[in-house]
Amino acid sequence: MARGPLAGLRIIEFAGLGPAPFCGMMFSDMGADVVRIDRKGSQIPAVYITTRGRRSIGLDLKVPAAREACLRLLEKADGLIEGFRPGVMERLGLGPEIVMRRNPRLAYGRMTGWGQTGPNAQTAAHDINYIAVSGALHAIGPRERPVPPLNLVGDFGGGALYLAFGLLAAIHHARETGQGQVVDCAMTDAAASLMAFTYGFHGHGAWEDRRGANMLDGGAPYYDVYQCADGAWISLGAIEPQFYDLMRRKLGLSGPEFDAQNDKSAWPALKQKVAEAVAQRTRAEWVEALEGTDVCFAPVLSLAEAPHHPHNVARETFIELDGVPQPAPAPRFSDTPGEIQRGVVQPGAHNREALGDWGFSQAEIEALEASGALG
Repeated sequence: MARGPLAGLRIIEFAGLGPAPFCGMMFSDMGADVVRIDRKGSQIPAVYITTRGRRSIGLDLKVPAAREACLRLLEKADGLIEGFRPGVMERLGLGPEIVMRRNPRLAYGRMTGWGQTGPNAQTAAHDINYIAVSGALHAIGPRERPVPPLNLVGDFGGGALYLAFGLLAAIHHARETGQGQVVDCAMTDAAASLMAFTYGFHGHGAWEDRRGANMLDGGAPYYDVYQCADGAWISLGAIEPQFYDLMRRKLGLSGPEFDAQNDKSAWPALKQKVAEAVAQRTRAEWVEALEGTDVCFAPVLSLAEAPHHPHNVARETFIELDGVPQPAPAPRFSDTPGEIQRGVVQPGAHNREALGDWGFSQAEIEALEASGALG
């Protein structure tokens, strides 16, 4: 029996890449019964740990019996996750109009980069393109050029997280009213939404529309990363005056030029002085001097190092599953903690088990196998 705050929730996920499986992982980590509909005969590389936790049914959706099996599953589902281009689910005979006639309470979650409508809706693109038109990419990086922030802002922050929130909101609404609805999650919309704080400052004249000129984009000497004597890096974020004063003391920045903390005209020169001070010691020496103080400090850790940091170890932020270190379920719940239900599984691994649990008889499962729909 799954544990977690979403135990008892039933989600059907149509297998995809990037944000769709991440959204499914979040639901599964919180206890939902997520069944992934995979393409019959496909394979999932072990590197895709975001597919963890689900059961998989392998179906050939070109076969009418497979589509009917999906519709029967969706009759019992609370939510659906799909991340195809607009129109693909309709062409499969599994679009919202058909599905929601069978289950009017369903939260039908659709995740795309451009959204279901708009002039770019049918155009191929990736995370970097979606965050480019939101303003986010322009704001990230040094003055010389924008820098892609991995695929965190579009795919995962703007895609998976917003779809998970949207689905839960739609499921709540359906339980209150009996009425399901379509959740149109566009990464362009969500990336713009993630920029609300920045747009607020810009709109009031408190954010320059160029990189490296603002408090939070590396422009300020007290909020940036700096290289140490050994080539490693540390991060400083001493925004508040009391933390800034402590940073000055710890780094030996006693000169009067540091008194005007937010004099932007002085920032380039002050950044150089901070860089020179940090370069005098190794990262380990700065950890010894600064970690645990209110300087607002942390070492910049690699992917290999982060799971071993004492804070992450104490909170069990990372776990090892199937020999692979990976992030544990988040966030934490005091009474109904989430857990990883299982590791990465191959398509079709739970054909009989999942279909049986969702109401299919043994004879019906065998008929699906005989028709070529299930494999």
